[in-house]
Amino acid sequence: MDLPDDLDVTVIRKPEMPVVKEPREAVRAALSQSAGCRPLVEEAKGSTRVCILICDITRPVPNNMVLPILVDALMGAGVAPGSITVLVATGLHRPNEGEELRELVGDDRVLKTVRVENHFARRDEEHVFLGTTPRGIPVKFDRRVVDADLRIAVGLVEPHFMAGYSGGRKVIIPGAAHQDTIRALHATKILRHEKAANCILEGNPLHEEQLAAIRMLGKSFAVNTVIDEARNLSFANFGEIEASHAEAVSFVEPFMVLPIDRKFATVLTSSAGYPLDRNYYQTVKGMVGVAGILEQGANLFIVSECSEGLGTTEYAAVQEELIRAGEERFLEETSRKEFAAIDEWEAIMQIKAMRMGTVHLYSTCLSGIERSLTGVRLIESVSDAIMASVREKHDKRVAVVPEGPYVIPMYRPPLSSPQAAP
Repeated sequence: MDLPDDLDVTVIRKPEMPVVKEPREAVRAALSQSAGCRPLVEEAKGSTRVCILICDITRPVPNNMVLPILVDALMGAGVAPGSITVLVATGLHRPNEGEELRELVGDDRVLKTVRVENHFARRDEEHVFLGTTPRGIPVKFDRRVVDADLRIAVGLVEPHFMAGYSGGRKVIIPGAAHQDTIRALHATKILRHEKAANCILEGNPLHEEQLAAIRMLGKSFAVNTVIDEARNLSFANFGEIEASHAEAVSFVEPFMVLPIDRKFATVLTSSAGYPLDRNYYQTVKGMVGVAGILEQGANLFIVSECSEGLGTTEYAAVQEELIRAGEERFLEETSRKEFAAIDEWEAIMQIKAMRMGTVHLYSTCLSGIERSLTGVRLIESVSDAIMASVREKHDKRVAVVPEGPYVIPMYRPPLSSPQAAP
């Protein structure tokens, strides 16, 4: 889109990231240069049940590159193809099947060589109870994960608005957890914590509970990837699930956490495009991603296609309840629950953004009923809405964050400011 030249526009995007020249070779090298464990070939020897966990269709993980190399390496270590299961870690999202599954895996040979199956969080009989975390969360995992003698999570490390960063442990929990575990992990009493936020791991209660659950599960590994704005591979590693994730976070943090020395009354962002903008549920991440640079009472504009509507019927019901009850009563009522209603957590996070200002949505695919359940203002022209905000706020400064939740601007006052830390 074009904005008038007389506006003071700040475009906030990642610094240029390094791009791996030979990405497939980089993945192969990562499997032998491991973090916190032996190389994959040694860890895989003697394995008879291998579970590779991958994210669902809403994440642009380069599975088409990683999975063939990973499967070949496992077979090269002596693992029989029939002993390998690729599990789509859906959490409570819908399964990925048919052509969508083919798109997700990205390699027909993998589909023909090993089993590729979906996780179903609501099937009680397919889960194993392992105990409870220090905060009392029941830990139940998919039996295929528990029974595996080698489990490898394949993920993308990027900011996450609740867990700090995605990837690593998050692929397994909530990805392959029972609905009770997921609903307890996403209860309002956890999500209201100030450190259940983007790019925060230390002191983040959700992250801490994920680690506690992973430790109960036992030794696990991960292939972590990082991509640039054009979705080229910038980084890949393999290793013990905690150590390798920490290494990936150290790499990605300088590119995705950007200090900004002022706040804005008008901010434009996105849901990062396909595939994250498939529904309104995922769109909330973009709202929360820019909350740190909003002036109180600011106008936040977000663009998202929402080709699949709101997301789920459960989410629609949650949004209806949020609108009926209002923000404060909704938070009060949900805070008393041990188990959140399914998808209730997205409404909790939306409230965090709404408390900073007025959220406006531009979407081309929502129906009339769906639009009424967003809880935000709908706009028909982004350009017109931006100019209206500039006039309303008497402020020509506009921040634009094209990549939405993949870039987290953080307000840091200038050193000369009286508010700055000594």
